[in-house]
Amino acid sequence: MVIEKLSLTCDRLLSRCQLACCHSYCAIPMHGKEILIYSIMDVEQQPLLLTGHHGDITAMTFGKRSGPVLLCSASADYIIVWDIELCQKKTQAGKVAAGRVIGTLLGEVVHLSFCFSDQRVAACSGTTVYILSSKEHDVISALTSHLGPLTSAEFCPWNKDILVTTSEDRTFKVWDLKTEAVCYQSFVLSAFPLLSVLFLEQNKHLITGSVDGQLWCFSLPDDHKCDLVTKMDLQKMEKRHQMHKGTVSHQAELAERSAVDNVEPSKPVLRMALCCSFTGTRSDREKDNSWLCIGSSDGLYVVDLASSELLTALYLKDYPGLSIAMAGSWSISPGWDNSMVFLVSSLLTPCVVLLELRLCDLERARACGEGFSVFPSSPPLLESPLNAQLKKKEPEHPKKKGGIKEQPLVFHSKVKSSGYSSAPRRTMFLPKTNIQKNPSSKKSNKNTGSLLRDYPADSAAPTIPHIHLNIVNKPVHCLQYSGDGKKILCGLGDSSVLLYKSSLNGNPAVYTGHDKPVSSVSWSLNRQWWLSASEDQSLRIWTHGSPEPAIIMGDSMFSKPIRSAQFYYLDKFLLLASGPSLYLYLYNVDVTHDDIKRYQQRSVVKLARCFTTTPATDITALSAINDFFSHIVLACGSDRSIQVFDMNKGTVASVLPDAHSRAVHCIIQNKGSMFSTQTPDSYNLFLTSAVTDGVKIWDLRTLRCVRRYENHINRCHPCSSAISPCGRFIASGSEDNCAYVYDIRSSKYLHKLQKHSDTVLSVTFNPATPELLTGTLDGKLRLFQSSSGVRLSHDTSAEYSIPHMSA
Repeated sequence: MVIEKLSLTCDRLLSRCQLACCHSYCAIPMHGKEILIYSIMDVEQQPLLLTGHHGDITAMTFGKRSGPVLLCSASADYIIVWDIELCQKKTQAGKVAAGRVIGTLLGEVVHLSFCFSDQRVAACSGTTVYILSSKEHDVISALTSHLGPLTSAEFCPWNKDILVTTSEDRTFKVWDLKTEAVCYQSFVLSAFPLLSVLFLEQNKHLITGSVDGQLWCFSLPDDHKCDLVTKMDLQKMEKRHQMHKGTVSHQAELAERSAVDNVEPSKPVLRMALCCSFTGTRSDREKDNSWLCIGSSDGLYVVDLASSELLTALYLKDYPGLSIAMAGSWSISPGWDNSMVFLVSSLLTPCVVLLELRLCDLERARACGEGFSVFPSSPPLLESPLNAQLKKKEPEHPKKKGGIKEQPLVFHSKVKSSGYSSAPRRTMFLPKTNIQKNPSSKKSNKNTGSLLRDYPADSAAPTIPHIHLNIVNKPVHCLQYSGDGKKILCGLGDSSVLLYKSSLNGNPAVYTGHDKPVSSVSWSLNRQWWLSASEDQSLRIWTHGSPEPAIIMGDSMFSKPIRSAQFYYLDKFLLLASGPSLYLYLYNVDVTHDDIKRYQQRSVVKLARCFTTTPATDITALSAINDFFSHIVLACGSDRSIQVFDMNKGTVASVLPDAHSRAVHCIIQNKGSMFSTQTPDSYNLFLTSAVTDGVKIWDLRTLRCVRRYENHINRCHPCSSAISPCGRFIASGSEDNCAYVYDIRSSKYLHKLQKHSDTVLSVTFNPATPELLTGTLDGKLRLFQSSSGVRLSHDTSAEYSIPHMSA
């Protein structure tokens, strides 16, 4: 995968020298004061020799523009800018190639950087960064504010007047070059110095890395108030990556490298660059812009910034054909023909190598593995558990023995009275003068039209507070809207379930009967009944207008609390998890009662199949799609794994080990709603939440995490998350008394919904209109609406009224 194109032995150690390479050339200092320029396309070609420095060269960098190609080099005496094509022409003509001196006697320069127009150069020397003109000998400004020596400086690609510097004082600063003032200063990020910084233009983020292998990604908005987006640790990502691979040989190699890890504090982030091809199209560059190349002392690490996961680690020791085993400095640049080029100096020997990495090889290694889809590709098998049927008992009528059958004496069921017993009629005719029209038909038609209105796909996220409701002083563990968005179920910590109208007006219907907190609630697809599961190891199915549950599943049917329960396969099954078992029940709801045997339950429940996780670990969260036929069921275990059940075959199809650093407490699939339409591939996305590990979004087709969201705080409480019906937004609860709304395409939060009274435990989107409902630890509900969305008008006269109910 890694090819060595050039190896050069130098006269001195270059482990701390800033090397330079671009898509066409690489620059290597030779004999201290000279520079050799090699063509990357043809390394066998005679190199270009540049002379002009009187001191040892300490830093070099190429310009950002593709032409003309400029090189800036620095020593203790001069800072010189070279035009490579012009120098080549002079050399070929037999003349001496010369550069332009832009700085003199600025000290030992450790880092150089061009701006994106190649008109200015930043030079780091001691605690000062000098801004120089690349066309003349002129110091534009000298910026001094850091408490320790500078290590790097980079210009912002989308704002030419912004510069970011890192220092050994373990902070970075954002400078406004117009005012020559610091507009943002970070806190002390690490116990070790910061070494490098990189800008992400598409997301307007910046990344900085330290000596101990830590990386921080910050947003850089127009007001320059940087917010932390995510934090990464190379060592932790490496261990997680090796654990997923599960190779014993690599574990032995890790033990061998422990000696090196003892010498170095950790894996230093020497250099960073985005994985992209210089000749690739714009769509290709946008596709790969989340892959980050990190050059460290022991090798190259490729990280997916969206998911904060290590894609691959290319250790220098794994390639015996390379001339170096430990790296001292890196220079990384996009190359030709879908490749990346690296100029690396050896840490312990005076050697420099030019390496090439083919991105297509990296993509093939990444694409291996078989995924799934929520949409079934074939009908259920004959022996599939999904084909199970519930036999209904036919009513038994007693047969009469012999005799003549009883026949009615008249042919009508009712016989008109003769009228002899009634009072005589005194008023013969009375006209109706004030006839009122019944508006129910108009209202019902109007209401039907409003219900069929499409969900506004281009609406803004719901962020405007609309209703604040105080229920009880108990946690709101779970919330769920009905499929038409007209009703809300609230499962509370006081073992009750509340049924509200979506407007949250009026008194709710109260359903009691559980002995412990309600862990989950679920609406049926036909919205005729709903279920509630509790920590008391029982499940109840309720119907409209009935104070008693139609089905009670308890009485030691389950050995452990029911963590999650729902309707499944278009309401055909009940799906629930208890302990390490996944239960699939057939059921029939019958709310009729015999007057004599009134308390005898006529509803029927039958176990269709019981599945066990592999290995046997308690299920902490469960998700399946009920809105359409799907064979896939996702279960999260206490061993931090995600298991994919194929209910058609009745087996565990795949296991994702160590999906989070803690056990997953919430898993949500992108189900959309009856009011919105998404692309078919969007339904293969699902969310998982874990304490201290944020929210991850996964793709079922590749069984990989594709993005991570961790701006919210979740340290101890099981805060839930939700996906909007349009599939554009993600909401998450948080322990800082806020709810966070993310754009599904970006790891930075869009909105922070503040002023909650306590930890936000539950969040859910209205499937019919852009609304977000939140529930808190102290029993309060808050409804947020969109600034651009139009709320659906519900006809309250057509709604049924439910009194307070208890069982």
